[in-house]
Amino acid sequence: METEAKPSKTTRRLFVAAAAGAAGWILTSCGPKRLYEAPKERLKTLIADLERENSARYGTKVSVTGTGPMPGVEFAYALDISRCIGCRRCVYACVQENNQSRDPQIHWIRVLSMEKEKGIDFSHADPYYQPAQVPEETRFYVPVSCQQCRNAPCTKVCPTGATWTEPDGIVVIDYDWCIGCRYCMAACPYGARHFNWKEPSIPAGELNAKLHVLGNRPRRKGVVEKCTFCIQRSREGRYPACVEVCPVGARKFGNLLDRNSEIRYIIEHKRVLVLKEELNTLPRFFYFYAT
Repeated sequence: METEAKPSKTTRRLFVAAAAGAAGWILTSCGPKRLYEAPKERLKTLIADLERENSARYGTKVSVTGTGPMPGVEFAYALDISRCIGCRRCVYACVQENNQSRDPQIHWIRVLSMEKEKGIDFSHADPYYQPAQVPEETRFYVPVSCQQCRNAPCTKVCPTGATWTEPDGIVVIDYDWCIGCRYCMAACPYGARHFNWKEPSIPAGELNAKLHVLGNRPRRKGVVEKCTFCIQRSREGRYPACVEVCPVGARKFGNLLDRNSEIRYIIEHKRVLVLKEELNTLPRFFYFYAT
């Protein structure tokens, strides 16, 4: 006589994992959320809400834009390792421009100090160097931020579709959709995404009053943020803040599709490399030696 099989017991942990997986499949199967595919009325309402909330919160009038990508433009960045002096002015210009938290400090750019004798060696790089004066004679510097990858691992793992690559090459985050799961942080091989552990702390008078919905608007606690090539600037025809502030002209930025642009000249005529090329992430951030 056959006995009826007893149903297998499912632990709470397995149930939660299965439920989370199913929820992720449902969300991603509906297609990633795109801010610019939303109805224009929704975008208009969002912008108005952001302007009102941030003006009241920081005590200054702010304007918010939703400027989309320009046709025929693919942004790219190049950094001259032979010129960088490790002054970190780019780091703090980025903090100011993009309204990053000052307490605790969140830096979208990290500058790594490396020994000239060892060459580019991340295992011995020092991100916390504090010499009396830079540059140091025996060291060189490699700034690292979001590489704006064509084949971006971070965008593939997001369960809500909160991050994606725009047509102009900028990898963006919709902070309203980010749930802070940090999958993208784990997937990024460059350590370029940063979790906002506290409500942003921006001193009075230091708020950049021109905001972009996908860029430098103050982020709420519990989301991931990153470099956006200063989307509020670049989409208005301006250089990112880090490019403008660099005292030695080590940073270059432009349209990769423009054959007459400086960025194309560098790629075609200089000794160029990308970080972790073996991962096939295809960065739009290039390093080069001008001398």
